[in-house]
Amino acid sequence: MKQDIFQAIADPTRRAILTLIAIQALTPNVMAEKFDMSRQAVSKHIKVLHECGLIKPEQNGREIHYHFVAKKMEEFDNWLAQFRQNMEAQFNQLDEVLLTMKNEKK
Repeated sequence: MKQDIFQAIADPTRRAILTLIAIQALTPNVMAEKFDMSRQAVSKHIKVLHECGLIKPEQNGREIHYHFVAKKMEEFDNWLAQFRQNMEAQFNQLDEVLLTMKNEKK
């Protein structure tokens, strides 16, 4: 089952895992140590992140290191961009109103 990127990043633990993996590829055991949780719990989070394409595994001998897939975050960033543009337009309108009000007081 393909996971939705928004559901995947809704969980604070998964966001924290992504933050760590973005800095350096990690094994599930190292993640479990860093988050003080069981390997099984980490595996569930990894599964969700992998299914939505935010991380990818790389076999290195007997260990699997998980890497962050920055390109996948572009989907999320593009979705957010529409809100950023709308907010910027509203702030610009507010600036114009405040400037007009200031000039009328003079």
